[in-house]
Amino acid sequence: MAYRLKQLAERVGARLEGDPDLRINSVSTLRNAGPGNISFLSNPAYKPQLSDTRASAVILSEDMLENCPVAALVTEDPYLVYAKTVKLLAPRSEPPPPGIHASAVVDPDAKIHDSASVGPHCVIEAGVQIAERTVLGPGCIIARDSRIDADTQLVARVTVCHGTRIGKRCLVHPGAVIGSDGFGLANDHGVWLKIEQVGRVVIGDDVEIGANTTIDRGALDNTVVEDGVKLDNQVQVAHNVRIGQHTAIAGCVGIAGSTKIGRQCLIGGAVGLAGHLEIVDNVTLTGYSRVNSSVKRPGSYTSGTPLQPTKKWQKNSARFRRLDEMARRLAALEKKIKA
Repeated sequence: MAYRLKQLAERVGARLEGDPDLRINSVSTLRNAGPGNISFLSNPAYKPQLSDTRASAVILSEDMLENCPVAALVTEDPYLVYAKTVKLLAPRSEPPPPGIHASAVVDPDAKIHDSASVGPHCVIEAGVQIAERTVLGPGCIIARDSRIDADTQLVARVTVCHGTRIGKRCLVHPGAVIGSDGFGLANDHGVWLKIEQVGRVVIGDDVEIGANTTIDRGALDNTVVEDGVKLDNQVQVAHNVRIGQHTAIAGCVGIAGSTKIGRQCLIGGAVGLAGHLEIVDNVTLTGYSRVNSSVKRPGSYTSGTPLQPTKKWQKNSARFRRLDEMARRLAALEKKIKA
């Protein structure tokens, strides 16, 4: 879909600099853009590419405007305006027509709204409720007594285990598993005894769940993902975890059981959170951090050591093991000096 640049500026809330009648039909990078494309600059690392861009227009901030050789949409937050622009120029594909595919297996006791779409080879068990305009892509399995609210889309091969609740306008990507058993075991003289997981999973509205992400059902209470949460691919959410509103979690994060994560948190890729912790609102955990204790104050937190040559890392690692001894010796020396 094409827009005049003036129309785009009005729709995304940016100030226009340049020809208002330029026709924009797609988004591209600064390096690869051509006529009819709009690009964006939010990371200063890409500033050298601005002067040579062939885009018709660029989304950027005020301090980058003087270096821009083409028309511009000027804003305080170029990345946000870029996101709004992509949504206009490249909207998601039209949903499939309502109805149930002939190859789907649907229990007579399930309630499916007439406006919902159930794709090929889906399985819908007894007691399931599927609300209006919900889309179930190919191969989805919705187990007994689950409910999926209006305008939610399960892209393909999503497994929703029994008793799960998924809110409105959610997007669940292929391979996600919601409501599988949590990892609950008791040791009976060296033999592991499975603990039945009797809670469920409750997903709020406007939640996005990435491909192959897994969310375990609660052991007793529910596992809860609140409104507006965004989970990337291959995230593991263990039993009884609670994730607060509008928190975003990047790929390969592992969250152990009964951890509570607050609202508006940002968790980078491959972060590991131990169980039974509490993370307050507005916390950022940078990528690859290891979280072994609760975080009680908002702010940004990091753990781990940066990449370095192996021999240097080995020396530093050896010294790290001696830190306690060195601290004790230092305290003893300070005590002598004061005396």
